[in-house]
Amino acid sequence: MTDVKIRIRDNGPLLVEGSVTLLDADGNAYPLDPSKPAFALCRCGASNNRPFCDGSHKGCGFSAAERTSGG
Repeated sequence: MTDVKIRIRDNGPLLVEGSVTLLDADGNAYPLDPSKPAFALCRCGASNNRPFCDGSHKGCGFSAAERTSGG
């Protein structure tokens, strides 16, 4: 089994690393470039390429910096 990591970027997207399948609400797979080690998912809602991040969070005032409670 391949390890998958999802990193929460401060004030930005979710960075998904590893081999995964990304499905829409109907179960259709998004095409992902297997040569890329990661992709970013939008959290701000302003991306014109949702569900993927296009950097719009930098100009829309999105702010979030979650941390675990356990450290």
